[in-house]
Amino acid sequence: MKLPQVRIQSQNAMLGLQINNAQLQIESEPAKQTISQPNASINITTKQGKLTIDQSKALADVGIISVEESVRKYAKEGMQTAIEGSRKRRRQGDLMMKIENGGNPLVQVSKQNGERPIKSFNIGWIPSGDGVKFHYEPAEVSVNNKANKPIIEVKPTENQFYYQRGNVEIYLEQKNWLEIDFENVKFVGNNFEIEI
Repeated sequence: MKLPQVRIQSQNAMLGLQINNAQLQIESEPAKQTISQPNASINITTKQGKLTIDQSKALADVGIISVEESVRKYAKEGMQTAIEGSRKRRRQGDLMMKIENGGNPLVQVSKQNGERPIKSFNIGWIPSGDGVKFHYEPAEVSVNNKANKPIIEVKPTENQFYYQRGNVEIYLEQKNWLEIDFENVKFVGNNFEIEI
């Protein structure tokens, strides 16, 4: 006995894709940069040192004195000499007034006024050990500096973009089809039979 059969063969449709990717190009230049460095400001001030030498005591030891002190000294000495001279003249005057008392006051007064005292000479001076005084004020140096910051200028450059769009193309790569076959299929009618 043969069974009827239906044979079906088919093929699916197949789609093909053609893809063109998008393209992006970026051109970028480095930023423009300028740097300038101003010099530092420096200011140096110096107060000079001061050396003071006081030798007035050493000069006074050898008889060299200031004008003011010299005037004062000689004025004092002159006054003392004047007082001593006045006393001497008074004594001599008193002696001369009493000439009747005897003696020879005139010769005595003449001898006193005519003789000069003998002066002795020796080393005139020996300065004292602390005759010269020193005083020193050290110099002062003041340094003021000011650092100037660098001047940096940056100018960015713009990027250049080049873009090409992508696309997708769809096409039919394989058609679909369907085949149907019959086997052992019979149509039975009134007193006849047909094979399909």
